[in-house]
Amino acid sequence: MAAEERTLNFNVGVLGHIDSGKTSLAKALSTTASTAAFDKNPQSRERGITLDLGFSSFSVQIPEHLTGTGYTRLQFTLVDCPGHASLIRTIIGGAQIIDLMMLVIDVTKGMQTQSAECLVIGQIACHKMVVVLNKTDLLPENKRQAAIDKMTKKMQKTLENTKFHGSPIISVAAKPGGPESPETVTAQGISDLIELLKSQAYLPKRDPSGPFLMAVDHCFSIKGQGTVMTGTILSGSINLNDNVEIPALKVTKKVKSMQMFHKPISRAVQGDRLGICVTQFDPKLLERGLVCTPESLHTIHAAVISVHKILYFKGALNTKSKFHITVGHETVMGKVMFFSLSPDSEPQELPPNTFDFSKEYQYQDCYLTKDSVTSDPVKKEDENLPKQQWALLEFERPVTCPKLCLIIGSKLDTDIHSNTCRLAFHGELLEGMEEKNYPETFLPKLKVFKMKHKEGQAERVNDDYSVIGRSLFKKETNIQLFVGLKVKLSTGEDGVIEGSFGQSGKFKIRIPNGLQPETKKTLSASSKKKSKSSKGDSESTQVEEVRADGQPVLITLWFKRYVFDPHKKMIQT
Repeated sequence: MAAEERTLNFNVGVLGHIDSGKTSLAKALSTTASTAAFDKNPQSRERGITLDLGFSSFSVQIPEHLTGTGYTRLQFTLVDCPGHASLIRTIIGGAQIIDLMMLVIDVTKGMQTQSAECLVIGQIACHKMVVVLNKTDLLPENKRQAAIDKMTKKMQKTLENTKFHGSPIISVAAKPGGPESPETVTAQGISDLIELLKSQAYLPKRDPSGPFLMAVDHCFSIKGQGTVMTGTILSGSINLNDNVEIPALKVTKKVKSMQMFHKPISRAVQGDRLGICVTQFDPKLLERGLVCTPESLHTIHAAVISVHKILYFKGALNTKSKFHITVGHETVMGKVMFFSLSPDSEPQELPPNTFDFSKEYQYQDCYLTKDSVTSDPVKKEDENLPKQQWALLEFERPVTCPKLCLIIGSKLDTDIHSNTCRLAFHGELLEGMEEKNYPETFLPKLKVFKMKHKEGQAERVNDDYSVIGRSLFKKETNIQLFVGLKVKLSTGEDGVIEGSFGQSGKFKIRIPNGLQPETKKTLSASSKKKSKSSKGDSESTQVEEVRADGQPVLITLWFKRYVFDPHKKMIQT
């Protein structure tokens, strides 16, 4: 048993464009294939592409820089992620369990749309990368090295502005002669790649505490024994005879036996590849999904997330628009609303991975970037972008996920041949809303406000301390709701709405400090002008009240309204 516990499992994600040779590379590297290896899907065998996360492994002596860690062997688990465009959700599902990313590039083609998307996912979900230039056998021998050097330089430039700048780049031929060549053909450059992977391996941070959570990628039954679920432990640990919950089926099962790459074990921790055998259930009900400590996962209808726009996404991120939201292993349509801390909030930043319901937040029409043009007048005055932005996501159907999990928003319906990145934003789930009636119970706690701005005109002087205004409200508006709100005249005076005046939507404003003589003169002159011109005209004739400089005297009303306030109160500060 001791020897088993001294094998360090290190997850390497094999990502890249379709046909870059990822599966051939995984095969060339692997000696031990787990149950999920090399994509058993008949459809993918026919088409020669990988349709699912494939897992396989090989192990080596623990490298020198990891001696003294208590481990004797290093097992590389290769997570072969599909490159087929519509399967991006599978990659995102796999990205959260990856310690090192191997980006496979077809040396004859270079970076393609999906390789760029894989790079983006890597930047979000991974810290270390190795670039593998594959298919070097397709280059003419006399120009081979020059072509490899040129592509290496190109890749170095591509990685320059990413967190992977300076990543090692290596060239191989995983399947010389292409997919049709016989299995006996020897791959080139693989032993150098293994040495490189060994040098890049590190002791991943594994935390056995907290609830157990495993991403299941395959499920099958063994006659007379039970149903086996294979996957990778995302968090926590598990022991023989523990109970686990399968949230998708709403059932709890007992762990009868466990294996790690065909060897029986009694305990496994975060980062391990694992097969769990439980009492029988129909494996078709759980092709992929999550298994966890009973009652540790939450099914949510909406969420507040931290949000960051993905640099390569060309479109705008607009409030009220819909995105494909990937949460753990699920992808669901969701509507989004962006917001940030109120400009007068202190401090101007919250600690990462936290959300504070006691703070005031300002509604945004879109995610704000240097280029975003926003119709929000407050933001126009304040050119400083908010330090943090958040989003409220409302899902079209409930999703089951762990707390603080990674979220990615994409436009997966974009044409896969249009050479653009479909990943739009990423973030972390901070608050999940479990109740179906969250709009009534939960959202009013979220203090997101909109600044509202109305403009009308002063019609005439009533007396030294009041004026009559119009065009601020519609005829049918209940002006009583606005009584007591402050307004400002374009001539500089502050006023307060006192009530309606007549039936046509006009209103009276009290000016506590009195009207300036100049304003009185302007308004008196204009009302005289109006009464002259309106003789014989109908009551409704409207004449602009203009100042000496030709401008009407405007009345401006500012207030804020909380988006989720059921009473729609208007608030002035």
